[in-house]
Amino acid sequence: MKEKRLAVSGWRLAGARVWPHLGVCWSVLLLSIAGCGRNDETTQLLQATSGGATTVQNATHKAYAQPAANLDVQRRAKFFIGNAFFNSPWVVAPASAGARDGLGPLFNARSCDACHNNDGRGRPPERDGERLVSLVIQFATPVPGDNNEPGSDPRYGGNLNPFAIGGVDAEGTVRITHREIQGQFGDGESYTLLAPEYTFEELAYGELAHDNQFSPRVAPSAFGMGLLEAIPESTILERADLEDSNGDGISGKPNRVWDHRLKKLVIGRLGWKLNQPDIAHQTAGAFSSEIGMSTSLRPDQICTSVQTACLAAPTGGSPEISDEIFQHIVDYQQMLAVPARRHLDAPEVKRGARLFLDAGCESCHRAAFTTGDQPERPWLSRQTLHPFTDLLLHDMGPGLADGRADFDASGSEWRTAPLWGIGLQKIVNGHTRLLHDGRARDVSEAILWHGGEAEKAKEAYRTLSKSDRAALLAFIDSL
Repeated sequence: MKEKRLAVSGWRLAGARVWPHLGVCWSVLLLSIAGCGRNDETTQLLQATSGGATTVQNATHKAYAQPAANLDVQRRAKFFIGNAFFNSPWVVAPASAGARDGLGPLFNARSCDACHNNDGRGRPPERDGERLVSLVIQFATPVPGDNNEPGSDPRYGGNLNPFAIGGVDAEGTVRITHREIQGQFGDGESYTLLAPEYTFEELAYGELAHDNQFSPRVAPSAFGMGLLEAIPESTILERADLEDSNGDGISGKPNRVWDHRLKKLVIGRLGWKLNQPDIAHQTAGAFSSEIGMSTSLRPDQICTSVQTACLAAPTGGSPEISDEIFQHIVDYQQMLAVPARRHLDAPEVKRGARLFLDAGCESCHRAAFTTGDQPERPWLSRQTLHPFTDLLLHDMGPGLADGRADFDASGSEWRTAPLWGIGLQKIVNGHTRLLHDGRARDVSEAILWHGGEAEKAKEAYRTLSKSDRAALLAFIDSL
C-alpha cells in the first residue's frame, strides 16, 4: 500500500512539474472525452466487414456474386450448383431438358439473372421502345385478397407480363415519360429530379380494372439476404416506434405478411415494402409472377380467366421447379457474400460518416445488427453486420407514394433500403439508378426524393455546403 501511495504521489508531482507545457494536450483530451460517445457512433459506421465473416474483398463486376468467405468446401460446391440454376434461362415446355422447362406462358424474364444481373440491382428502361426486364409493374386492387395479400387485377393478375410463349398474347407494355422537378441546394446550386409517368400500351386482354393500383419496382440486389433473414425478430423490433413515442419524427413499423409454409402472419424482411418473409417466399413469388413457373410454395399458374390461350398452354409439370432445384436456388442466395468496404481511411469518408449521423440518416439506415444462432446455416450465425437498414417501413411522403397497399404497408410506406455495396453498383450493373422504381439517377437524387419521416434528414443534406455534401456522398460510396 505504501508503494502504491508513493507511485501516485510521484505521478502527481511529475504532472505538476510538466503541466504548464501540456495545456494544449489537456484541451485536446477534454475534447476527446466530450466526443467519446460520438466516436463510438461513427466507429459503427466505418467497419470494413459489412457482412461479418461472410465478407469478401472484391471490387470487380462480380463483387455481388461471390460465395461467403466462411463457407466450407461442401457448401461452396452447393453454392456453384445454385449459381448455375440462378443464371441459366428456363425454356418452354415440353423440352428435352425436362428439369429446365415450363417457362411462361406469360413472363417478364427467362432467368433470375436477367433481372438481378450479377446479383445486383435492376433499372428502368433507358430509351424509348426498350422493353421492361428488370422493372416490374405490380398490380393490386383496393380490397385485399386472402390473408391480407394485395388483390389482383381480374384480367392481368398480380403484375404486367410483357412477354409470352408462342401462341399466347403478351399482356402489354408501358411507356415511361418524365416530368422534371427543379430545385436548389441551400448554397444556390440547382438540381433536377425526374418524376416518372406511366402509360400502359398494347393491352391484349382489355382495360385494366378502374380501381387498379400499380407500383413500378426494379429488381433489388440479391447479396446479403441470408444475413437479413438471420436477424432475430426482437432485434428488428427494437426500433419500431409506431406512435413516435420519442418524438423524433421517425415511426418505423414492421410489415406482417403471410407465410405459406407456417400458415400464419410473420414479420416481413425482404422486398421494397417488406412483403416477403424470407428468400424462399421471395424466390417462389418471382418464379410464379415473373417467370411463369410453379413451385411447391406457389403451385398455381398465373393465367387469369380471360387468358384462354394461357390456360390451355402446356406446363412443365407440377410443380415446374422441383423442390431440389428450388432449394439449390434458395441456398445460393443465402450463401452470397457481402463485399468489403473501401476507402475507410480517407479523411473525407470519415467526415462524411459524422455528417451521416448529424443529418439523422442512421435513424432509419441502421448501421449494425448481430444475427442469431443458425445451426443449419452456420456461416450466418452470430455475425455482426452493417447493412444500413432497419428492416422497417417508413412513410416517405407523397413524392414517392404509389398508392398501392401491400399487407400492412400503405401506399406511401417503404422499407429502408440497405445501403451496403451501393458504391460498387456502377461497376457491377453499369448504372447508378436508385429507389424502388429507379427514378433517381444517383445517390444525391435518391436523398432529395426523401420526404415524410425522412424530410428532416433530406433538408439537412440539401442545406449542407457543397464540400460537406461531397463528403457525405463519399461516405455512402464507401459502403
